[in-house]
Amino acid sequence: MLAVLTGLGLSTAAGLNAYIPLLVVGVLANFTDAVRLPQDYSWLTDGWVLAIIAVLLAAEVVLDKVPVVDHVNDIIQTAVRPAAGGVVFSATQAASQLDHSTWMARNPWVSWILGIGVALAVHVMKSSARPVVNATTAGVGAPVVSTVEDAGSLGISLLAVFAPVLVIVALSALVMPLWWLTTRLRRRRTPDLAQTPT
Repeated sequence: MLAVLTGLGLSTAAGLNAYIPLLVVGVLANFTDAVRLPQDYSWLTDGWVLAIIAVLLAAEVVLDKVPVVDHVNDIIQTAVRPAAGGVVFSATQAASQLDHSTWMARNPWVSWILGIGVALAVHVMKSSARPVVNATTAGVGAPVVSTVEDAGSLGISLLAVFAPVLVIVALSALVMPLWWLTTRLRRRRTPDLAQTPT
């Protein structure tokens, strides 16, 4: 169960920011024993790979805080974030073995699918909410929301590695505001639809 939560947390974090969980996993695997990567994923600890991820992260952090540019960035990230989710879900030793499940060991593609699916779902929620935030705050909310997303991605990544049980709490804290925003937007549209002539 803990392994599933680790993979779930890392792929959720990738849905918010593709590069933070990759960097966290790579750095921790390189310098600590907290993360052990299977041989197929040892490239993630390479210094050049980590440097490239760090540069991409720096660009993402800047671009995601500029209104309109953040929307273009989200379109590009539609491929990147799910791919990163698949990598981090399947790359972590715990997630790849899923508590020593022999079925999962024989079917490693399942962890890829789970990671891609979770990251894609989070990315879709994030990229759907961002235009609403930009429109309702005249763009002022973009850097604030982006900073919260980056902090959330880092926090969830660290929780996934060091305290996977708390991933459930973090996911609840992430989903509840999104659910509230979606419900509120639907309520605003309902009166408009009721007034539309038939």
